[in-house]
Amino acid sequence: MQLLISLLIIFATAAVVYAIIKTNPNQPKPLPLPTGVPYEPKLPDSAPALHWSDGGRFMVEVMTESRYQPTLKALAGDHGDGAAAAPYVATLMPDDHNAYENEAVAVFIDSRMVGYLPQKAAIKFRELLRKKEVAGQLSTTDAQVRGGALWQDKRLQYAVVLDVEPLQK
Repeated sequence: MQLLISLLIIFATAAVVYAIIKTNPNQPKPLPLPTGVPYEPKLPDSAPALHWSDGGRFMVEVMTESRYQPTLKALAGDHGDGAAAAPYVATLMPDDHNAYENEAVAVFIDSRMVGYLPQKAAIKFRELLRKKEVAGQLSTTDAQVRGGALWQDKRLQYAVVLDVEPLQK
């Protein structure tokens, strides 16, 4: 009789544990399946809340992907064999709809997407926005499109650097 009660208790406990595991509301949400079309946020028409400056030091580099290189090449303009250093104003947009990074900050130049802030820099940048009481709003900063020099008859990649205070320590 004791064996039967023990087995019943073990079975009931296993059933409860199984039910808890299957209905756990804290399970991470699965990422969306790739659609073949890269995700790109839309830049709203609203005016920027503020303009950042670090005195022309350009210490923050934007993470760019190969798909942005044609855009960066067009922005760099004709710069011969040497490296480009084309000046622009970049728009920084907190991207709350990015399925791959919840603290993402997209970077646009001339209304064209050129990349994202690195993850740690984006987190720090969003903290700065909250401190300035403009969380989630657009802001601008001076930017440069650099690179693209010729080396061994090949064009090197382009990069974007921003004139905001260093966001990574």
